[in-house]
Amino acid sequence: MLNKPKTLDVVTLQLPTHKRYQENLDTLIAYLDIHQAKHIVVAPEVFLTGFAYEHMSTAAKFSVKALKILKKTVDEQIVVFTLVLEEGDDFVNQAVVIHKHKVIHRQNKVKLFKLGDEDLYFRAGKKKKIRPFMIEGVSYALLICFELRFKELWKQVEDTDVVLIPSRWGRPRKTHLEVLSRALAVMNQCYVVVSNSADEDMAKGSSIISPSGDVVMNDAQKAVEGVIDFREIKKMRRYIVMD
Repeated sequence: MLNKPKTLDVVTLQLPTHKRYQENLDTLIAYLDIHQAKHIVVAPEVFLTGFAYEHMSTAAKFSVKALKILKKTVDEQIVVFTLVLEEGDDFVNQAVVIHKHKVIHRQNKVKLFKLGDEDLYFRAGKKKKIRPFMIEGVSYALLICFELRFKELWKQVEDTDVVLIPSRWGRPRKTHLEVLSRALAVMNQCYVVVSNSADEDMAKGSSIISPSGDVVMNDAQKAVEGVIDFREIKKMRRYIVMD
């Protein structure tokens, strides 16, 4: 098993999604280039297309094309985002993790936000698929937006080092996003990285939260930068033993 690094540099994006899908892909690739020294890059939920309810087939086809391009682009970085994809006769909102030109983790959104009609357009994923995965000695887990609200899912990502949350969280519930993500970091004694949309009706709030609850967040920025320090995880778990 690989040893954990001491630190990882991370950037979480806080960008609006434009109507032209190609413009969004070009923007993401540009930010990957700007932040090529960062180990982890997280983009908002369905950043490339938005939910695109009126054009789901078009969005899904573009997502397949974009994923091929991004797999060629992404080498040493760990890049996380979600896509509208077609599976059989249904559409899914799928989180992907790209590293060294491969998709090393896929996870369909399980908890669909009925207030936003997600349940009318997407097939829900399987709850058991929400589980930790390893990359080079570090344990990660993913929760997609609304899933952050469910305490039973917190249990499923317990003991991970880093929880990644791509999101399109609405502005009226901004406080909920900030409180829940901070509580998850403190409760699970891990780092939480939130990437939220900067669309006009969205909450922004992209952040990097430490196991002690310290928050790096700036709603005026398009990219929020921080450091994951694994010594902080170790220190907190020794200091407050949860067994």
